[in-house]
This record gives sequence, C-alpha cells and structure tokens, in this order.
Amino acid sequence: MTIQLEKMGEQPIFTCKAHVFHIDPKTKRSWIPASSAAVAVSFFYDSSRSLYRIISVEGTKAVINSTITPNMTFTKTSQKFGQWSDVRANTVYGLGFSSEPELNKFIEKFGEVKEATRSGKPNGSGTTPTTSASASPVTSRTGKEHNDNQDHYPHNQNDAVNSNLLKTQLTISGSDSPKKISGGDKGAAPTPPSGGGGEAQLKYENDRLKLALAQSSANAKKWEVELSTLKNNNARLTSALQESTANVEEWKRQLHSYKEENTRLKVKMLELEAGRGNCDVDAVAQIRDMRAHIEELEAELADKSDEVRKLRNDGPASEEIKTLQIENESLKLTLEKTQSQLDTSLDAQEEQRKVLEAINRQFGDYLHHLGELHGELSQVLNT
Repeated sequence: MTIQLEKMGEQPIFTCKAHVFHIDPKTKRSWIPASSAAVAVSFFYDSSRSLYRIISVEGTKAVINSTITPNMTFTKTSQKFGQWSDVRANTVYGLGFSSEPELNKFIEKFGEVKEATRSGKPNGSGTTPTTSASASPVTSRTGKEHNDNQDHYPHNQNDAVNSNLLKTQLTISGSDSPKKISGGDKGAAPTPPSGGGGEAQLKYENDRLKLALAQSSANAKKWEVELSTLKNNNARLTSALQESTANVEEWKRQLHSYKEENTRLKVKMLELEAGRGNCDVDAVAQIRDMRAHIEELEAELADKSDEVRKLRNDGPASEEIKTLQIENESLKLTLEKTQSQLDTSLDAQEEQRKVLEAINRQFGDYLHHLGELHGELSQVLNT
C-alpha cells in the first residue's frame, strides 16, 4: 500500500493500530464493526494536491478513506474511543484504541493535520512509520474520486453538513464505544478547536447552538407525544369511571328490588308458618278424637262379641244374634270409614308439609343469592 500511495504522490506521516467502526446508516444511533481486528490507521499527505487523508485497509477492503478538511472535528467519547464525521463519505467513523495514550496521540495528530489543512502548508513534523503487513494497495481511482469530490464541495455547504453530522455523532456519543472496546467514560461534549482564531470558535459555537436547538425540538416533540398519551389515558379512565358509576347505580336498584322481594317472601313464609301451625293443631285434635272414637268402638265391639258368646253358650236366640251381627257389621263399617278419614287427614298433612318444605328451600335460595349480591356490591363499593 505504501509503495503505490508513494507512486500516487502520497506519503504516510503517522500510523497507529485501532478497531474501525462505521455509524449505522439506518438508525444513526449504533455502531457497525468495519474491521474484524485492530488494523493500521494512517495519515497520508498528497503533496501534488496538498491533501491529507486518513486511510485504513483490511485485506482488500478500504475500511477508512477520509479526506481531512478544516471543518472536521474529532470527538473523544470515552477513554479509548473517538469519532469524526466525513461529509464526502456521508458517514461517521469510530476508532477504538487499546489504550488512552494511543487515542491522545491520534487526537494530537488529527489536530495538527487539520491546522495544516487550514493553513495550506504541509505537515513536516511526522516521520514515515512501517505500515501493516496485511495492508493492500488502494487504487489511484479512489484517490481521484475523493479529490474530485473535494473540488465540488464549497466550504459553506461543508459547514452545514458537518453541523448536521456533528449533531448525529453527539447524539450517539451517549452510547460510548462499542461493547468490544467499551469500558471508558461516557461521551463528552465536543471540545473547541485548538486553533484557527475567532472564525473556528464562532463555527464551534454555531454548531453547539444548533445542537441545542435540535435537542430542544426533539424534546418538544417527545413532550407533545406524552401529552397526547396522557390525554388519551385520561379520556379512557373518565369513560371507565362513568361506566362504573352507572353499573353501581344499576346494582343499587337491583339490591333494592331484591330487598323488597326478600321482605315479601318473609311475610309469605310467616303466613304459611302460621297457617301450618293452625292446621297441625286441628289435625292433631281430629286424630285424637278419631282414635278415641275407634277405641270406644273396639271396646263396644268386644262387649258385643262377649255378649254373643254368652248367648251362644246359653242357647239359641236367633233374633238377638241377628241384631247383634247387624250392629257388629255396622260398627265395622263405621270403623273402616273412620280409619279411611284418618288416613286421608294424614296424607293431606304430609302434602302440606312437603309444600312448606319446598317454599322453605326456595326462600333459602333467595337468601343465599341476596348474600352473594351483597358481598359483590360491598367489594365494588370498597374498590
């Protein structure tokens, strides 16, 4: 690489080892590794065109080919990581070093080269170090394309685009270096240029104010989104509260109706219990009377049977026997009739008891349902 760049009129003035990263063009917030390991990163000076370039090659791929302009700024975002934006390449380069002194040397050389670019004089303080053995040639066509690009970019446009890229790189500086080389401090704000007089200081202040304005605009948009979200949440909560209030009112009406139904059922049950008590008293008295009457008839039948036996023993008395037999049959019929009436009364009493038990179960179900509803309403009112 050194031989072909020397043929092109470019001489290496400084070389170091670093991991190379490019900013993600989609998100502008994360880094993409451009090299698989630490590679040689060199400053080259083209005496024929008075250009300074930072070039790094891994294998056959040029991972860095950046022409240095007076408006470029190298920002140290952590102890071992730094970055700068390149308008012509439309990207932000990041370098991860193995130690902070190496990063400081690179920053110092970057400042010297930028000052040399601004003054238009070659930087003769550097020496020609040995480049990496794995480096391969960079074609002259690449150098020509970058030279043409430099001729077509006026300084004013460079200022504007550099300002935008500065905003991007300061936005991502909070993420520091990638995980592979992380471990340093968080990204700091860009340092003012080390030289260049009042014009460079004004440009730096202008970029810093533009950055503050961009951050304020972003914060304003974020606050607008948060305000809209809060308004939507407030409307949703208000609707839910109104719906809950309506449900509570409906539950109160249902509870009132259930209470009225409960009162009505209690009155009905009391009436049934009172009626059941009267029926029991009447039925018991009637049964007692019937049993006494049956006992009297049985006793009378026994007397008649004894009398019949005596008559049979004493002699024939056909007419009296017939009379006694007729009376006996009559007594039997009366006894059967009385027994049938007793059975009918017992059956009626059993049916009445079953009806009262059914009413009692229904009333118990109503009371259980009212208890559950009361518990639910208490829970709703407590919440």
